[in-house]
Amino acid sequence: MSDARFYVTTPIPEPGLTLLRAAGSVHVPDELPDAAQLRDACVSGNYDVVVSQLRDAFDADLLAAAKIRGISNYAVGFNNVDIDAATARSILVGNTPGVLTDATADVAMLLILATGRRAVEADTFVRAGKFTGWEPNLLLGQDISGRTLGLAGFGRIARATARRALAFGMEVLFCPRPPGDRPVPDEELGEFAGRVTHTDWDTLVTTSDYLSLHVPLNEQTRHLVGADVLHAMKPTAILVNTARGPVVDEAALVAALKSGEIAGAGLDVYEDEPALAPGLADLPNTVLLPHVGSATVAVRSEMSRLCAENAVAMAQNRIPPHPVNPEAWPS
Repeated sequence: MSDARFYVTTPIPEPGLTLLRAAGSVHVPDELPDAAQLRDACVSGNYDVVVSQLRDAFDADLLAAAKIRGISNYAVGFNNVDIDAATARSILVGNTPGVLTDATADVAMLLILATGRRAVEADTFVRAGKFTGWEPNLLLGQDISGRTLGLAGFGRIARATARRALAFGMEVLFCPRPPGDRPVPDEELGEFAGRVTHTDWDTLVTTSDYLSLHVPLNEQTRHLVGADVLHAMKPTAILVNTARGPVVDEAALVAALKSGEIAGAGLDVYEDEPALAPGLADLPNTVLLPHVGSATVAVRSEMSRLCAENAVAMAQNRIPPHPVNPEAWPS
């Protein structure tokens, strides 16, 4: 065992903890640390690397005082870390990319199907003893096959979602970098050339029967879907978000769902997670999942391995396998 010291804010699955313990000492607090406790751990000088979750916020003030070498996020996302501030302090940040593409695309398709066909409402209906037999107008939903799926973003997860949607007979549109745009030649589209249609953001919003969000969270995409976008969508349209919660103005979404501006929403992420916007949980035309896009045994295990490998490398003064800010590495 080396003298590497790890602060793990929340226990992660195996093999992560075993890999960390093989490389040094591991401290996991008995309870989830609040902001003050996280800061105390980072500035104490007792730890080399923090193994963190998306809910653990590392702002510029904390990072300016931190005495750590790195932050290894147990996530693909890293919007919980002020990357510029971390880089300025030569604090490396690692993430776990490339392992949850299919699992998250499965959940996006699940939300499309479950919201469109009112699966949660139907399940609740049966469990409540209300099902007395087949009826012509019982819990009518939206079609999937033959309908238009609009993909906001066209990275790995969006492409995997497109593959699934095409198998369901959907027409697939995409905007690669909403609210802006960029050329996407057929060579870049690869297997999707001639099978999906590139369009601008405004057209995607107004023509999609299902609008699925697959963008990173940044200043351009925060509240990408707000009151104006929701108003422009079809009244029969369904919004799906497996990206980041703040991409959607959740209060505006609640208002749009209540007023019938859109037909429904399927969400796996939330603007102020784990809190929900007032009224959201009361709406029957929603399917609400607890951020389970990557929640399969195999995916979470692989995320754990990558996260631990990042942490061990940073603790040993090596650049991690999956750095977010390699420029933080001392020259």
